[in-house]
This record gives sequence, structure tokens and C-alpha cells, in this order.
Amino acid sequence: MKLQRSLFIPFTILLLVGLASCSTSNRLTYFKDLATVTDSITTMPAGDYSLKIEPDDELMITVTSLAPEATAMYNLPMANVATRGIREATGNVSLQTYIVNSKGDINFPMLGTLHVAGLTTQQLTDLLVKRISADVETPIVRVEIVNFAINVLGEVNAPGRQGINRESFTILDAIAKAGDLSPYGKRENILLMRREGDKTIYHRFDLTDASTFNTPYFFLKQNDVVYVEPNKIRSDNSKYNTNNSFKIQVISTVLSTVSVISSLIIALTR
Repeated sequence: MKLQRSLFIPFTILLLVGLASCSTSNRLTYFKDLATVTDSITTMPAGDYSLKIEPDDELMITVTSLAPEATAMYNLPMANVATRGIREATGNVSLQTYIVNSKGDINFPMLGTLHVAGLTTQQLTDLLVKRISADVETPIVRVEIVNFAINVLGEVNAPGRQGINRESFTILDAIAKAGDLSPYGKRENILLMRREGDKTIYHRFDLTDASTFNTPYFFLKQNDVVYVEPNKIRSDNSKYNTNNSFKIQVISTVLSTVSVISSLIIALTR
């Protein structure tokens, strides 16, 4: 009987530790509803997730053809000025870029003012090819948004502004580039903030649920802000540390005051 009692306590402790570790593991798992799925296909909802050009975007546009001299007039001149609107090419030579103004326009060589806001890079490419084809045979146009960036804040291992070099960029890409969520990140309630015109859109992701793949907000846009909230453990630890710090300061102040008063009393009684 004594042996059974002596084994009961360690067994209970091991059981509680095991349950706690399972609970922690569940909190850190992404897409828990896929844990028992062996083969599955997720279909994205119909829609166009290509980036739309917006005011203040910076565009790299190059025009070439089989006869480079025929398209030279459609390209901005090279420059060495180290200011916004310049992208390094080769050596000390730099290519100028186009800044979309507040009206959504750019001033394009030979073609004049073009309204580009609301177009995708492919749509702008098609437009330029059509316009330039009137004078040049088979022009080749490349359009790229070179200042595509998002901000990732909160409980990630590497928070900050992320520069993106491709248009297809998802919430999972952003988290991966930020070094993944910390153990204190709330995976069930990640906030996306997106500015569209004069409005701000808010959307929340649950990264424990595979339905995240089916939301149109899965693909990110220019200047999106992703915020990972701290979970209860982090919040409680913060409160605990703050309270303890306050208590230590109070105790230190009281002890200092008592020490000064004691010194004065001793000095007066001598």
C-alpha cells in the first residue's frame, strides 16, 4: 500500500506535465483541422488577386524590341542621382522609375499623361504594348511595382517593414519572412489593416483554421499592416512583471526612508 502511494504522486505529476505540454502544443499548431487529413485540395474562391496600382506607387517600366533604337525614346534616361525614383542597374548607372501621383497618373515619354491607378501591372503592360505598337513592331514591355512592402508587428520573431519583390504574397509568406510567430503570439486572432481610398479595412485571420486559405484577404497588398496580438500568457507575464517592479520600487523606497529616519534618530540620541 505504501509503495502504491509513493508511486501515485510522481505519476500524477507526470500526467499533469503531459497534459500541459499537449495543451501548449495545440496552442502552437497551425491549421489544426487538417491534422487528420491525408489528401485534400483547397480551391481558392474566384477572384483577381493581382496588385492594383495605387497613388504613390513606384513603377519600373522598360520598353524593348528587336530594334532597341526604335524603343529608346519610350524609356526614361539613365541617371546617377541617389534619390527616390531611382533604382540601381549595373555599375554606377541607374534606371529612373515612375512615381504615381495623387491623381493616379504618370507622365510617360512620347505618350504623355497616363492614368494607371486601378490597373494591374499586366493591364498597364497590355495598354503600353497597344499604344507603342502603333510606331514600333512587336514591342516588349515590362512593368513592376518596386516599392511593394508590408508591415508586420507584434508577437513575431522579426517585426518590421518587409520589402517584397513579387506580387503574389500571402499572410503566410509575411509570417514566414517575419521569422514565424513567437510562442506568445495569438494564432487565432491575427489582425490585418488595409487602407483603401479614404477607408481602413480590418480583417482577422485564424491560423488554426484551414478556411483562412479561402478568404480574399489571404493575398496581401501594398502597405498592409499585419498585427499579431499577444496571448494571455504574455499579457499575464507583462502585468506580473509590472506589478512586481512597482512593488520592488515601493519596498526600496520604504527601506530607504526607514534607513534615513533610523540614521537621524541615532544621530540625535548621541
